[in-house]
Amino acid sequence: MRDFATVLVDQAHSSAWSIDRERAAAMNPANPADASLAQAVQALAERGLEVRAHAVGELDERALADADVLVIAHPAAASSERVSGDLPPVYSPAEITAITGHVERGGGLVVLGECDHDAHGNNLDEVLAPFGLAMSSTLVHESADSGRRHQGNATWVLPELATGHAGGQGVLAGVGELCFYRAGAIETTQAKGARVLARSGATAHPSGAALAVTVAHGDGRVVVLADSDLVGDDSIADLDHRRFWTNLVTWAAVPSAGRTEEAAADGEGGSAPSPDGLTPTVETPEWAALKAAVEELRQLQTKDGSIDREAHGGDLDAVLARAGELVGTIRTQVAALAPRYPYDADYLTALDADLARWVDEGFGVPDFLDSLVLFRPETHRQDGTEHLVVFPMYTQNGNLDRVFEAVLLDVIWPEWLAEVEAAYPNGAFLPVTFTDFTPGYDTNSAVLFPETVAVREVPRFTWGAIFCDREAARFRAVTAAAAETLGLQMPPEGEQLVASQSLAQSTFAMWDLIHDRTHSHGDLPFDPFMIKQRMPFWMYALEELRCDLNTFRVAVQLDAEGHPYARPVQLAILFDRLFRFPITGDRVRNYDGLGGQLLFAWLHQQGVLRWTDNTLSFDWARVPEAVVALSDAVEELYRSGIDRSRVGHWRAAYEFVSTYVAPHPGSTWAKGLTDPSVLPLDGPPKGMTDLVLPDEFPLNVFYEALSKKLAGTIEETKGITGSARREPQPA
Repeated sequence: MRDFATVLVDQAHSSAWSIDRERAAAMNPANPADASLAQAVQALAERGLEVRAHAVGELDERALADADVLVIAHPAAASSERVSGDLPPVYSPAEITAITGHVERGGGLVVLGECDHDAHGNNLDEVLAPFGLAMSSTLVHESADSGRRHQGNATWVLPELATGHAGGQGVLAGVGELCFYRAGAIETTQAKGARVLARSGATAHPSGAALAVTVAHGDGRVVVLADSDLVGDDSIADLDHRRFWTNLVTWAAVPSAGRTEEAAADGEGGSAPSPDGLTPTVETPEWAALKAAVEELRQLQTKDGSIDREAHGGDLDAVLARAGELVGTIRTQVAALAPRYPYDADYLTALDADLARWVDEGFGVPDFLDSLVLFRPETHRQDGTEHLVVFPMYTQNGNLDRVFEAVLLDVIWPEWLAEVEAAYPNGAFLPVTFTDFTPGYDTNSAVLFPETVAVREVPRFTWGAIFCDREAARFRAVTAAAAETLGLQMPPEGEQLVASQSLAQSTFAMWDLIHDRTHSHGDLPFDPFMIKQRMPFWMYALEELRCDLNTFRVAVQLDAEGHPYARPVQLAILFDRLFRFPITGDRVRNYDGLGGQLLFAWLHQQGVLRWTDNTLSFDWARVPEAVVALSDAVEELYRSGIDRSRVGHWRAAYEFVSTYVAPHPGSTWAKGLTDPSVLPLDGPPKGMTDLVLPDEFPLNVFYEALSKKLAGTIEETKGITGSARREPQPA
């Protein structure tokens, strides 16, 4: 599965625009930029979309089969424009049927029209008729005293944009001003549900003319512009044209992404490929027997992983005998599967020895240190690599007992992610996806950490794995439900992220890579992972939020450089922090929830986030700078914390958080901000932490309502995994 859409630009039907600069120069030697869409293609490529040309022959189902979006760019007769293509600017009935079917099945269509439509000899009206749209042959002029002429030109019209709630939402996210150069108009009276994004103003002639229109049809989406020049090389850098263009094409592609996900969910994607063309491990009888044995063995173990007389009374001998049989089955099946994993040979050999020793020593508290230190998946980061993992362990945010788990997982390590890691080194990071697992992972747990394994002593840990498919699937479910509940019009890239499991899990891989490394970078006035420290939970909240804000900052920088995953990372951080984190889990020192509450309050007080008329909206153009400003504030808190005592730093952090998130009315810590005598400042730090209330920072009314409305969705995400299957890519 591709993470991003494929765009097919028709170049066969006498198009006035070429996506090839050399061809554009041949078409218009005096001004090649007036015939070139090369920059428009580049803008899409920076968003991850793949652009291809349909250069020869008619459009049929075969030509459209691999295209998510078809772009028709101002076809015209040679008598009216300089054009390129082997066919006249007229689409045959068969082609129109194919284009209509493409949209009805979930594809996108983007049509770039032009002024004086009737002069160009095309039949775009016939192409658009199935969608209830048509082109009006006119040239929009703006009056001299209106202030809506761009650079004083009467036909360079600054349109009125569809503002909706708070303006600039949905497909217009981040778009503030546009110019239509020599625009025609679009007829929408026959189109059901058509949305006019831009229209000429009251002082224009004709006034109120539709200049940019979107409409859903069947399972797909259609975009029509009454002017093609605004995305040409000589104009796409003006105003907000570039963002408008990428928004439009991405919006048109969203249903196609959702259609692909449905196909994968229905099983069309198949199982992940296995080495040497073997049957996928998950489908083998060896894995089935291994998994069944582990699941039965788990039922015999106690919390610490042992099998003891207290738990089983007089049946202990029979239980131990059965446990021995189950371990024997596990050893046999691991040995049978081991040839599939030559890179894990040392680990699997040691695993067999650890299992045998556990039996020989009477099924006491298990110790799998010897096999754990030999399991080094971070040394073999190749995309599509499968690992078989068997350990007695607890699962973070899941099963707290150190009982046996068996997991099949695949590594995500495409070339682009390896390049990000080279710039932001994190040699211990391992992004993975589930193939199958035992009941300890039928929970909220989305990590595989070596420190959860039962061992006799704590070794030096060299890796940590994040199940990006589970994180992505939970994100998609909660974000979709939140957007519907809150009336949020997401930017097209947000819609795309929610529609595509493949894109979402790639996005989480990049997010987690940079987040994880940030724990050990920057001004750190305390142990970055806080493993050995007991401190108020808002300190943990700030640390996790700091790492996410730093990741957001990096993503803003990468976005400016044209990295296709940078904007999805920003949106994933924003939506997951604002929607899922605050309302997931209980309210007992919920540090991830508090981080989301702080981000919400900051954006709200900055005027970047609005909750009005039961509708949530964002000033999308200001979101990046506002989130980075919060990152700056947290970093300054950390930097200045180096000069404080530990308790002094806790108090400064509390003051910072409580400036934005209202503390509990009965909080002793809140009273301590104005009357330090109520806090035991002269005693041990434990006295301070003991005064922290379980819900020191309660949810505001927004989150109280959201929590109730999304409770069912949150519950349903337990144990959820994604359905995306990806072909391995070179490491």
